[in-house]
Amino acid sequence: MERLSFTYPAREAVARRVHVGVVGSGDLEVLLEPSADEDAHVAVTTSVEGFATVWKHVLDRFFTRFEGAAAIEINDFGATPGVVLLRLEQAVEALRA
Repeated sequence: MERLSFTYPAREAVARRVHVGVVGSGDLEVLLEPSADEDAHVAVTTSVEGFATVWKHVLDRFFTRFEGAAAIEINDFGATPGVVLLRLEQAVEALRA
C-alpha cells in the first residue's frame, strides 16, 4: 500500500460531504468533504505502488476544472486513470446536486 498526498489552491467553499464509488477489484471510492482551510487536500491510499507521477497528472487535470476547498480521500484498488477521473467528476456532480 502506498499513501500519497497533494495540495491544490481553491477558490470556493465546499458545503457538504459526498461519497461515491466502492473499493473493490479495479475500482475506488472518493470521499469529499469541506476542507479545514482554504486549500484542497487529496489523500490517496492505493494498492498499486510507484505511480505517484500518474496520480499527480490525473489530479492536476481534475483541479483545472474544480476549485473547491475540499478534503478528498481516495481509496484505490487498482483503478485506471479514467476511472479515477470519472469518480472525481461523480463526486463533484453529487456535491452540486
